[in-house]
Amino acid sequence: MPDANTAGAPALHPDTVAVIAGRPPHTPDQPMSVPVHLTSTYVAGGELEYGRYGNPSWTAFEDTLGALEGGHCVSFASGMAAMAAVLDLVEPGGTVVAPRHSYTGTVAMLKELETKGRVKAVFVDITDIQAVTDASADAAMVWFESPTNPALEVADIPAIVRVAHEHGALAVVDNTFATPLLQRPLEHGADLVVHSATKYISGHSDVVMGAVIAASEELATAVVAHRSLFGATPAPLETFLALRGLRTLPVRLERAQANAQQLVRRLEGHAALEEVRYPGFGAIVSIVVRGGAEPADALVQRTSIWVHATSLGGVESTFERRRRWPLEQPTIPEGLVRLSVGLEHVDDLHRDLLGALDSLIETAP
Repeated sequence: MPDANTAGAPALHPDTVAVIAGRPPHTPDQPMSVPVHLTSTYVAGGELEYGRYGNPSWTAFEDTLGALEGGHCVSFASGMAAMAAVLDLVEPGGTVVAPRHSYTGTVAMLKELETKGRVKAVFVDITDIQAVTDASADAAMVWFESPTNPALEVADIPAIVRVAHEHGALAVVDNTFATPLLQRPLEHGADLVVHSATKYISGHSDVVMGAVIAASEELATAVVAHRSLFGATPAPLETFLALRGLRTLPVRLERAQANAQQLVRRLEGHAALEEVRYPGFGAIVSIVVRGGAEPADALVQRTSIWVHATSLGGVESTFERRRRWPLEQPTIPEGLVRLSVGLEHVDDLHRDLLGALDSLIETAP
Protein backbone atom coordinates (compact mmCIF):
# COMPACT_ATOMS: atom_id res chain seq x y z
CA MET A 1 0.00 0.00 0.00
CA PRO A 2 2.07 2.95 -1.22
CA ASP A 3 -0.28 5.65 0.03
CA ALA A 4 -2.49 5.76 3.12
CA ASN A 5 -4.34 8.80 1.84
CA THR A 6 -7.68 8.70 0.12
CA ALA A 7 -7.63 10.05 -3.45
CA GLY A 8 -8.28 13.78 -3.45
CA ALA A 9 -7.93 14.10 0.33
CA PRO A 10 -5.26 16.30 1.96
CA ALA A 11 -1.95 14.52 2.51
CA LEU A 12 -1.66 13.03 5.96
CA HIS A 13 1.26 13.65 8.28
CA PRO A 14 3.58 10.65 8.81
CA ASP A 15 2.63 10.61 12.50
CA THR A 16 -0.96 9.97 11.48
CA VAL A 17 -0.05 7.40 8.84
CA ALA A 18 1.95 5.42 11.42
CA VAL A 19 -1.19 5.12 13.54
CA ILE A 20 -3.94 4.55 10.98
CA ALA A 21 -2.38 2.60 8.10
CA GLY A 22 -2.75 -1.17 7.93
CA ARG A 23 -5.91 -1.24 10.08
CA PRO A 24 -9.05 -3.32 9.57
CA PRO A 25 -12.05 -1.46 8.11
CA HIS A 26 -14.04 0.77 10.47
CA THR A 27 -17.10 -1.45 10.63
CA PRO A 28 -18.93 -2.66 13.74
CA ASP A 29 -17.21 -5.40 15.72
CA GLN A 30 -14.00 -5.27 13.69
CA PRO A 31 -10.86 -5.40 15.85
CA MET A 32 -8.82 -2.20 16.02
CA SER A 33 -5.66 -4.14 15.14
CA VAL A 34 -5.05 -7.02 12.76
CA PRO A 35 -4.60 -10.07 15.03
CA VAL A 36 -1.72 -12.51 14.96
CA HIS A 37 -2.49 -15.13 12.31
CA LEU A 38 -0.78 -18.30 13.51
CA THR A 39 -1.29 -20.58 10.55
CA SER A 40 0.84 -22.44 8.05
CA THR A 41 -2.03 -23.51 5.80
CA TYR A 42 -5.04 -21.86 4.14
CA VAL A 43 -8.13 -23.31 2.53
CA ALA A 44 -7.39 -23.65 -1.20
CA GLY A 45 -8.81 -21.36 -3.83
CA GLY A 46 -7.68 -17.96 -2.56
CA GLU A 47 -4.57 -15.82 -2.97
CA LEU A 48 -2.54 -17.12 -0.03
CA GLU A 49 -2.63 -20.94 -0.34
CA TYR A 50 0.36 -21.53 1.98
CA GLY A 51 2.09 -19.78 4.88
CA ARG A 52 5.32 -19.11 2.98
CA TYR A 53 3.44 -16.97 0.45
CA GLY A 54 1.54 -14.60 2.68
CA ASN A 55 -0.02 -13.81 6.04
CA PRO A 56 -2.53 -11.10 7.04
CA SER A 57 -0.17 -10.07 9.85
CA TRP A 58 2.53 -9.39 7.26
CA THR A 59 0.11 -7.44 5.12
CA ALA A 60 -0.83 -5.05 7.94
CA PHE A 61 2.84 -4.35 8.69
CA GLU A 62 3.75 -3.98 5.02
CA ASP A 63 0.85 -1.62 4.35
CA THR A 64 1.96 0.64 7.19
CA LEU A 65 5.69 0.78 6.52
CA GLY A 66 5.04 0.98 2.79
CA ALA A 67 2.79 3.98 3.33
CA LEU A 68 5.44 5.69 5.45
CA GLU A 69 8.24 5.13 2.93
CA GLY A 70 6.02 5.74 -0.10
CA GLY A 71 6.51 2.38 -1.81
CA HIS A 72 5.70 -1.33 -1.84
CA CYS A 73 6.90 -3.05 1.33
CA VAL A 74 8.00 -6.67 1.67
CA SER A 75 8.75 -8.01 5.16
CA PHE A 76 11.58 -10.44 5.97
CA ALA A 77 12.79 -12.61 8.81
CA SER A 78 15.74 -10.26 9.46
CA GLY A 79 17.57 -7.28 8.08
CA MET A 80 20.20 -9.61 6.67
CA ALA A 81 17.51 -11.61 4.87
CA ALA A 82 16.17 -8.37 3.39
CA MET A 83 19.67 -7.43 2.28
CA ALA A 84 20.23 -10.82 0.67
CA ALA A 85 17.01 -10.50 -1.32
CA VAL A 86 18.05 -7.11 -2.68
CA LEU A 87 21.59 -8.22 -3.58
CA ASP A 88 20.07 -11.20 -5.39
CA LEU A 89 18.75 -8.70 -7.94
CA VAL A 90 22.34 -8.24 -9.16
CA GLU A 91 23.26 -10.51 -12.05
CA PRO A 92 26.17 -12.90 -11.39
CA GLY A 93 29.48 -11.03 -11.51
CA GLY A 94 27.83 -7.62 -11.29
CA THR A 95 29.50 -4.74 -9.45
CA VAL A 96 28.05 -3.41 -6.21
CA VAL A 97 29.31 -0.05 -4.97
CA ALA A 98 28.97 0.41 -1.20
CA PRO A 99 30.28 2.75 1.52
CA ARG A 100 33.61 1.85 3.11
CA HIS A 101 31.91 2.64 6.41
CA SER A 102 28.84 0.44 6.57
CA TYR A 103 27.05 -1.92 8.88
CA THR A 104 29.46 -4.81 9.38
CA GLY A 105 26.82 -7.29 8.21
CA THR A 106 26.65 -5.46 4.88
CA VAL A 107 30.42 -5.57 4.46
CA ALA A 108 30.54 -9.23 5.47
CA MET A 109 27.80 -10.27 3.04
CA LEU A 110 29.35 -8.38 0.13
CA LYS A 111 32.79 -9.87 0.83
CA GLU A 112 31.31 -13.36 1.12
CA LEU A 113 29.47 -12.97 -2.19
CA GLU A 114 32.64 -11.63 -3.78
CA THR A 115 34.65 -14.61 -2.52
CA LYS A 116 32.17 -16.90 -4.25
CA GLY A 117 32.34 -14.90 -7.48
CA ARG A 118 28.74 -13.83 -7.10
CA VAL A 119 29.41 -10.06 -7.14
CA LYS A 120 32.30 -7.63 -7.33
CA ALA A 121 32.26 -5.31 -4.30
CA VAL A 122 33.77 -1.82 -4.50
CA PHE A 123 33.94 0.21 -1.27
CA VAL A 124 34.18 4.00 -1.45
CA ASP A 125 33.91 7.13 0.65
CA ILE A 126 30.19 7.70 0.18
CA THR A 127 30.56 11.45 0.86
CA ASP A 128 32.87 11.80 -2.16
CA ILE A 129 30.56 12.05 -5.17
CA GLN A 130 33.46 11.83 -7.61
CA ALA A 131 34.62 8.60 -5.99
CA VAL A 132 31.09 7.21 -6.22
CA THR A 133 30.89 8.28 -9.86
CA ASP A 134 34.21 6.68 -10.76
CA ALA A 135 33.32 3.42 -9.01
CA SER A 136 29.88 3.28 -10.65
CA ALA A 137 31.07 3.16 -14.25
CA ASP A 138 30.08 -0.51 -14.64
CA ALA A 139 27.99 -0.90 -11.49
CA ALA A 140 24.78 -2.91 -11.30
CA MET A 141 23.88 -1.51 -7.89
CA VAL A 142 24.89 1.40 -5.69
CA TRP A 143 24.12 0.53 -2.08
CA PHE A 144 24.54 3.15 0.61
CA GLU A 145 23.62 4.25 4.10
CA SER A 146 22.95 7.74 5.35
CA PRO A 147 24.03 8.32 8.03
CA THR A 148 26.71 5.65 7.79
CA ASN A 149 27.23 3.14 10.57
CA PRO A 150 29.11 3.97 12.79
CA ALA A 151 31.00 6.93 11.26
CA LEU A 152 27.75 8.93 10.87
CA GLU A 153 28.70 10.43 7.52
CA VAL A 154 25.78 11.93 5.60
CA ALA A 155 25.42 11.02 1.93
CA ASP A 156 23.92 13.23 -0.76
CA ILE A 157 21.03 10.93 -1.63
CA PRO A 158 19.71 12.74 -4.74
CA ALA A 159 23.23 13.07 -6.19
CA ILE A 160 24.14 9.43 -5.61
CA VAL A 161 20.81 8.23 -7.00
CA ARG A 162 21.43 10.36 -10.08
CA VAL A 163 24.92 8.88 -10.51
CA ALA A 164 23.57 5.34 -10.16
CA HIS A 165 20.84 5.87 -12.71
CA GLU A 166 23.20 7.56 -15.16
CA HIS A 167 25.18 4.32 -15.15
CA GLY A 168 22.12 2.08 -15.34
CA ALA A 169 22.51 0.87 -11.75
CA LEU A 170 19.90 0.35 -9.06
CA ALA A 171 20.10 2.81 -6.16
CA VAL A 172 19.51 1.18 -2.76
CA VAL A 173 19.41 3.03 0.58
CA ASP A 174 19.65 1.44 4.01
CA ASN A 175 17.34 3.78 5.92
CA THR A 176 17.57 2.05 9.30
CA PHE A 177 19.17 4.95 11.18
CA ALA A 178 17.02 7.77 9.80
CA THR A 179 13.68 5.93 9.44
CA PRO A 180 11.02 7.21 7.01
CA LEU A 181 10.16 9.95 9.48
CA LEU A 182 13.46 11.76 8.87
CA GLN A 183 14.12 10.92 5.22
CA ARG A 184 12.28 9.13 2.41
CA PRO A 185 14.84 8.01 -0.17
CA LEU A 186 12.21 6.86 -2.67
CA GLU A 187 11.12 10.49 -3.01
CA HIS A 188 14.66 11.25 -4.21
CA GLY A 189 14.51 8.56 -6.86
CA ALA A 190 15.96 5.58 -4.99
CA ASP A 191 14.78 2.22 -6.31
CA LEU A 192 14.79 0.32 -3.03
CA VAL A 193 14.97 1.03 0.68
CA VAL A 194 16.13 -1.53 3.23
CA HIS A 195 15.44 -1.60 6.97
CA SER A 196 16.59 -3.66 9.86
CA ALA A 197 13.14 -3.54 11.43
CA THR A 198 14.80 -4.95 14.54
CA LYS A 199 15.94 -1.41 15.31
CA TYR A 200 13.75 1.73 15.31
CA ILE A 201 10.79 0.20 13.47
CA SER A 202 10.01 -2.31 16.23
CA GLY A 203 11.81 -0.23 18.82
CA HIS A 204 11.66 -2.46 21.91
CA SER A 205 14.63 -4.83 21.51
CA ASP A 206 12.35 -7.87 21.29
CA VAL A 207 12.02 -8.52 17.55
CA VAL A 208 14.37 -9.59 14.75
CA MET A 209 12.93 -8.57 11.38
CA GLY A 210 13.77 -6.83 8.13
CA ALA A 211 11.95 -5.03 5.35
CA VAL A 212 12.45 -3.93 1.76
CA ILE A 213 10.43 -1.10 0.24
CA ALA A 214 10.45 -0.96 -3.55
CA ALA A 215 9.60 2.02 -5.71
CA SER A 216 7.95 -0.19 -8.35
CA GLU A 217 5.66 -3.20 -8.33
CA GLU A 218 8.11 -4.99 -10.62
CA LEU A 219 10.95 -4.75 -8.09
CA ALA A 220 8.60 -5.67 -5.23
CA THR A 221 7.48 -8.77 -7.12
CA ALA A 222 11.09 -9.85 -7.63
CA VAL A 223 11.84 -9.40 -3.94
CA VAL A 224 8.71 -11.35 -2.94
CA ALA A 225 9.77 -14.16 -5.28
CA HIS A 226 13.10 -14.38 -3.47
CA ARG A 227 11.39 -14.45 -0.07
CA SER A 228 9.01 -17.21 -1.14
CA LEU A 229 11.68 -19.33 -2.80
CA PHE A 230 14.32 -19.07 -0.09
CA GLY A 231 11.91 -19.03 2.84
CA ALA A 232 13.13 -15.81 4.49
CA THR A 233 9.69 -15.21 5.95
CA PRO A 234 8.97 -13.35 9.20
CA ALA A 235 7.02 -15.04 11.98
CA PRO A 236 3.48 -13.71 12.46
CA LEU A 237 4.05 -12.84 16.13
CA GLU A 238 7.22 -10.89 15.38
CA THR A 239 5.42 -9.05 12.58
CA PHE A 240 2.59 -8.16 14.94
CA LEU A 241 5.09 -6.84 17.50
CA ALA A 242 6.99 -4.87 14.85
CA LEU A 243 3.77 -3.21 13.71
CA ARG A 244 2.85 -2.46 17.31
CA GLY A 245 6.22 -0.77 17.70
CA LEU A 246 5.86 1.10 14.43
CA ARG A 247 2.66 2.73 15.72
CA THR A 248 4.68 4.65 18.31
CA LEU A 249 7.75 5.40 16.16
CA PRO A 250 6.92 9.12 15.82
CA VAL A 251 6.80 9.78 19.57
CA ARG A 252 9.72 7.47 20.32
CA LEU A 253 11.95 9.04 17.69
CA GLU A 254 10.99 12.56 18.72
CA ARG A 255 12.05 11.91 22.31
CA ALA A 256 15.19 9.96 21.41
CA GLN A 257 16.33 12.61 18.94
CA ALA A 258 15.74 15.41 21.44
CA ASN A 259 17.79 13.48 24.01
CA ALA A 260 20.59 12.92 21.49
CA GLN A 261 20.77 16.59 20.57
CA GLN A 262 20.92 17.58 24.25
CA LEU A 263 23.68 15.06 24.94
CA VAL A 264 25.74 16.26 21.99
CA ARG A 265 25.64 19.82 23.34
CA ARG A 266 26.57 18.67 26.84
CA LEU A 267 29.40 16.35 25.76
CA GLU A 268 31.16 18.74 23.38
CA GLY A 269 34.57 19.68 24.71
CA HIS A 270 34.81 17.02 27.41
CA ALA A 271 38.46 16.35 28.21
CA ALA A 272 38.06 12.57 27.82
CA LEU A 273 36.79 12.89 24.26
CA GLU A 274 38.64 13.60 21.04
CA GLU A 275 35.45 14.03 19.04
CA VAL A 276 31.67 13.97 19.19
CA ARG A 277 30.04 12.93 15.91
CA TYR A 278 26.42 13.72 15.19
CA PRO A 279 24.84 14.26 11.75
CA GLY A 280 22.26 16.75 13.07
CA PHE A 281 19.31 14.36 13.07
CA GLY A 282 18.35 11.00 14.52
CA ALA A 283 19.27 9.38 17.80
CA ILE A 284 22.67 7.84 17.06
CA VAL A 285 25.78 9.62 18.35
CA SER A 286 29.38 8.45 18.05
CA ILE A 287 32.03 9.64 20.48
CA VAL A 288 35.76 9.05 20.10
CA VAL A 289 37.38 8.43 23.48
CA ARG A 290 40.82 9.91 23.95
CA GLY A 291 43.46 7.21 24.30
CA GLY A 292 41.89 4.56 22.09
CA ALA A 293 40.57 1.10 22.86
CA GLU A 294 41.51 0.68 26.53
CA PRO A 295 39.72 3.75 27.94
CA ALA A 296 36.78 3.20 25.56
CA ASP A 297 36.41 -0.37 26.85
CA ALA A 298 36.57 0.97 30.40
CA LEU A 299 33.90 3.56 29.65
CA VAL A 300 31.25 1.03 28.60
CA GLN A 301 31.74 -0.86 31.87
CA ARG A 302 31.31 2.13 34.17
CA THR A 303 27.67 3.12 33.70
CA SER A 304 24.47 2.00 35.38
CA ILE A 305 21.84 3.26 32.92
CA TRP A 306 23.62 2.94 29.59
CA VAL A 307 23.71 -0.74 28.55
CA HIS A 308 26.72 -2.27 26.80
CA ALA A 309 25.06 -3.98 23.81
CA THR A 310 25.54 -4.22 20.08
CA SER A 311 22.05 -3.40 18.81
CA LEU A 312 20.35 -0.02 18.65
CA GLY A 313 17.05 1.78 18.20
CA GLY A 314 15.32 0.49 21.31
CA VAL A 315 13.66 2.50 24.07
CA GLU A 316 16.72 1.92 26.26
CA SER A 317 20.08 3.64 25.72
CA THR A 318 22.87 1.33 24.57
CA PHE A 319 26.48 1.83 23.55
CA GLU A 320 29.54 -0.11 22.43
CA ARG A 321 33.07 0.29 21.13
CA ARG A 322 32.67 -0.70 17.51
CA ARG A 323 36.23 -1.83 16.82
CA ARG A 324 35.75 -4.69 19.27
CA TRP A 325 34.24 -6.44 16.23
CA PRO A 326 36.90 -7.89 13.88
CA LEU A 327 34.87 -6.94 10.79
CA GLU A 328 34.69 -3.25 11.69
CA GLN A 329 36.69 -1.13 9.25
CA PRO A 330 40.24 -0.12 10.28
CA THR A 331 39.42 3.48 9.35
CA ILE A 332 37.03 3.60 12.33
CA PRO A 333 38.96 4.90 15.36
CA GLU A 334 39.78 2.33 18.04
CA GLY A 335 38.19 4.59 20.64
CA LEU A 336 34.90 5.19 18.78
CA VAL A 337 31.89 4.34 20.91
CA ARG A 338 28.49 4.35 19.19
CA LEU A 339 25.64 5.59 21.35
CA SER A 340 22.03 4.64 20.67
CA VAL A 341 20.18 7.25 22.68
CA GLY A 342 16.94 6.02 24.22
CA LEU A 343 13.92 7.47 25.98
CA GLU A 344 15.21 7.85 29.54
CA HIS A 345 15.35 11.35 31.00
CA VAL A 346 18.26 13.19 29.41
CA ASP A 347 19.54 14.43 32.79
CA ASP A 348 19.89 10.86 34.01
CA LEU A 349 21.58 9.76 30.79
CA HIS A 350 24.01 12.66 30.94
CA ARG A 351 24.83 12.17 34.62
CA ASP A 352 25.51 8.48 34.12
CA LEU A 353 27.71 9.00 31.07
CA LEU A 354 29.45 12.03 32.53
CA GLY A 355 30.42 10.10 35.64
CA ALA A 356 32.00 7.38 33.50
CA LEU A 357 33.84 9.93 31.35
CA ASP A 358 35.10 11.85 34.37
CA SER A 359 36.41 8.62 35.86
CA LEU A 360 38.56 8.09 32.78
CA ILE A 361 40.33 11.38 33.46
CA GLU A 362 40.80 10.56 37.12
CA THR A 363 42.37 7.17 36.35
CA ALA A 364 44.42 8.29 33.34
CA PRO A 365 48.19 7.72 33.70
